[in-house]
Amino acid sequence: MPRDLACGLAAFALLPVWAEEGLPQRAPVTQFAPLLRAALDAPGGTAHGVLAGLVAAAFKRQFGTGGEIDIDVSTIVRYAQPGCARLRVDVSQEGVKLSAQAAPQRQQVRFELNYCSDGLPPRSLATGAAR
Repeated sequence: MPRDLACGLAAFALLPVWAEEGLPQRAPVTQFAPLLRAALDAPGGTAHGVLAGLVAAAFKRQFGTGGEIDIDVSTIVRYAQPGCARLRVDVSQEGVKLSAQAAPQRQQVRFELNYCSDGLPPRSLATGAAR
């Protein structure tokens, strides 16, 4: 991930809000970090948001779509170090055109990272008790 994108995706706090049907309502975020921390703190280990702000506008303009950029974070494993886990991040957007001639389609990027609530990687990858 380019440094500018990573820096551009790390500031608003996210309070998870759940719909009656059990599906997440996505709160707007301008950075990934609040969602990463929310997933670390959530009893179920997940957090959901939608990218907003200048970075989202640039992506929408680049790919010729008004589709929301959804971000889903889930905990894969919790480490022994408090507040640290391996997280999976799924970023998806509908209506993406990869070229002027291409049909709009859903695009998704998935990546994983080791992350702690202080924003640093864990000191050790020893696993803790599952939560």
